[in-house]
Amino acid sequence: MTVHVEEGKIRSIEAHPGNNATPEGVCLKGLSFIERQYSPDRILTPLIRKPGTAGFKEISWDDTLDIIAERLQRYKENFGPQSVFFYSGSGTKGLLNKVASNFWKLYGGCTTTYGDLCWPAGLEATRLTLGDNKHSAPWDTANAKLVILWGKNPAETNIHQMVFIEKVLENGGKLIVIDPRRTESAERANLLIQPRPGTDGILALAAARLLIEKKYIDSEFIDKHVLGFPEFSEMVKQYTPEKAAEVTDVPAEYINRLAELIGTNSPVTISAGFGMQRYTNSGQTMRAVLALLCITGNIGKPGAGWVYANLQSHIFDKIKDPVAFYPPEKPDGVMRVSVSTAKLGSDMLRQDNPPLKMIWVERGNPVTSNPDTNIVLKAFRALDFRVVVDQFMTDTAREADIILPSKSIFEQSDVIGAYWHAYIQLKQKILEAPGHVKPETEIYYLLARRLGFTPEELDGIIPAPGDKEIETFLNKELEPFPGLTLEKLRKGPVLVPGHQEVAWSDFKFPTPSGKIELLSGEAHERWGAGVLPVYNEPLESVKSRMPDTKKYPLYFITPNTKNRIHSQFNNLCMIRKLSPKPLVIMNPEDAHKRGISDCDIVKIYNDRGTLDIEAKLDYSIKPGCVSITNGWWATEGGTVNFLSAGRETDMGYGAAFHDNLVEIKKVS
Repeated sequence: MTVHVEEGKIRSIEAHPGNNATPEGVCLKGLSFIERQYSPDRILTPLIRKPGTAGFKEISWDDTLDIIAERLQRYKENFGPQSVFFYSGSGTKGLLNKVASNFWKLYGGCTTTYGDLCWPAGLEATRLTLGDNKHSAPWDTANAKLVILWGKNPAETNIHQMVFIEKVLENGGKLIVIDPRRTESAERANLLIQPRPGTDGILALAAARLLIEKKYIDSEFIDKHVLGFPEFSEMVKQYTPEKAAEVTDVPAEYINRLAELIGTNSPVTISAGFGMQRYTNSGQTMRAVLALLCITGNIGKPGAGWVYANLQSHIFDKIKDPVAFYPPEKPDGVMRVSVSTAKLGSDMLRQDNPPLKMIWVERGNPVTSNPDTNIVLKAFRALDFRVVVDQFMTDTAREADIILPSKSIFEQSDVIGAYWHAYIQLKQKILEAPGHVKPETEIYYLLARRLGFTPEELDGIIPAPGDKEIETFLNKELEPFPGLTLEKLRKGPVLVPGHQEVAWSDFKFPTPSGKIELLSGEAHERWGAGVLPVYNEPLESVKSRMPDTKKYPLYFITPNTKNRIHSQFNNLCMIRKLSPKPLVIMNPEDAHKRGISDCDIVKIYNDRGTLDIEAKLDYSIKPGCVSITNGWWATEGGTVNFLSAGRETDMGYGAAFHDNLVEIKKVS
C-alpha cells in the first residue's frame, strides 16, 4: 500500500505501483485501516479486570509490568516455566514476531501450540506430492486457457486474483467453479459444480479416471516426472462417474464435462481454497485434486499449475516447511509443544506435570476463531491468570485479567513476506503510537529487564525500545540474504532472491524420489494415510457411521467474507454498514421443510452448541447445506465455533472445522 500522511494523520491509502500482484488497489478491509487506526474503541492503555466483575479499569504500565513479572516468577518457581502457555495467531506476520519466541526461550521455556487453523493439510499434501509449497507468480495465471477455482471464492477473498482470471476470460479461456455455494466468483463460470461438502476427493478421482480412459494425459511428462502413475491409474478404476455422482450429489454428466474441459484445454491452473482442506479427509482430497494437474502435464509451464500457497517469500522462518507445524520428535526440554491448535480447549485442560496456570495471547482471538468455543472458554476460565495483547475488546480480551494495548501496522517498522506472491516488503513506521500503546517488542524488553536480564543479555535477541534499535535488529536479520536491505526495501517491494515466476519450471522436485509423487510412502509412514490419495468419507457427514449424525442432516459451512479477515474488522463502522448482523443462508427447499420463512429467527444447533440467528433464503446454496460467514464475535451473536468440533485433519495437524453437521428450527 501507499499511505499518504499529512500533519501526522493518514489521509488516504492507495495501491503501490511496485507490487505487480496487487495492481488495482486495496480492498475494503485495506481502506478500513484508517478507521481502525483512529477508532474510538481502540484500547490505548493497559487494562486490569475489576475484582469479581466483567469490567476493566485503566492501570499504569509500571504497575502492569510489575504484576505480570511477579506472576511469571511465581509460576516459574512453583510449577516450572511450562506452566505458562503462549498462544499466538496470525494477526501479523513479520520478522519481529521472532522476538516473542526469543523472550519465552529466555524465560526458560513455556508450553505452546503445534498445528495451525489455516492451511496445513493442503501444505502437507502439496509437500508430499511436489516436495515444496510454491506456485507461479500471480500474474502468470493470465496465461491459462482454463482456470478451476476449487473451493475458492476470490471475488471476495482474493480480489486481486480476479484481475488475472478476467484476462483469461477476455482471451477466450474458460472458468470452472467447484463449490457448494454459487458465489460471486461463479457468475462468469462456464461450469459450476456443487458437490456435497467433503467429497471433493472422489470428484477429482473420478475425473482422473476419465482423463486416463480418454487418453487426455501427458504420457511423456508422466514418464519423466511422476512416480506412482501405474498404481494411481489402477486405483482410480474403482471411482466411476456414476459412483462419484452417488457420493457427491453431482450428476455424472457434470463430472464428464469437468474431465473433458481439463483434457481439451491447456494450460490449466487449479486454484484451491483453504476451506476444502479443513475436513478430516482433506489431506487426501488435496492430493487427489493436485493429481489432475500432474497426470495432464500441467506443472512447470506458463499458465499451468497449482495455486495454493506460494511460500517463496518465506525465507526467514520455518513456515516454508510444513514440518514447522508438527510437534518436535525430540523435545528440547524448554518449549513444551504439546497443545494442538485444532484441539486447543481440550488440550489445554489436559496438560499436566505441570498443569497450565497462565496464558499469554497475542495476534489472535482464539475464543472466537478456534474450534469448540465452549471448551476453549472452559479452558481459559480454569487458568489462574490471563494476559491478552490486542487493539480491541475481542471475545478473548474479555476473558483476560490484563489487556495490553497493541500497536497498529503503521506504528512500527517490520519486514514481511506473503502467502500468495513472492515479494519481500518493508512495512514502514509512519505514525507514533497513540495514548499509552507500546509495541510488543518493547513490552517484552521491559518484562525481560524486570525479570533480571541485562541489556547485554538481550542484545540481538530482544531489541531495546526505539526506532533505531528496531532497524538494527531488522538489518541483522536480513544479513544472511544478499540483496535484501532496509535501504533497498524502502524503495519498494523486492522479489525474493531466486524467485521462480513459473514454479517448477526447472522440473526439480525435492521429494524422496526427485519426482512428483502420486505414490507417497511418507503419507503412510507419517500420517497413517494411504500411499495413494484414496477417498474416505469425512468423519462427520450425513453418510458417515458416527453415532447421532442422523439427528443433524445439514452441513454447516462457515466461509470467509470480503468484509472481514476472520474476526477482524467487523467492529468498524464502515464494515458494519455492509455487514450489520450475522445471517444463516438456507436453500428455500430446506427452509420450507422446516416451516422457515425469510427473516425468521432460527436456532442452529448440534450436541456442541446453539446459535439464534436470522435466516436468509437463497437458492445459491446447495440443498442440505447452510452457511454463516466465520469471525462474528460472541457479543455479535454469530460465533460459528460454538458448533464446531476440536478435530484434526488427516495430515498436517490442521483444524477440521468443517466436519460439522447441524439442525435448524424456527424460533420466531
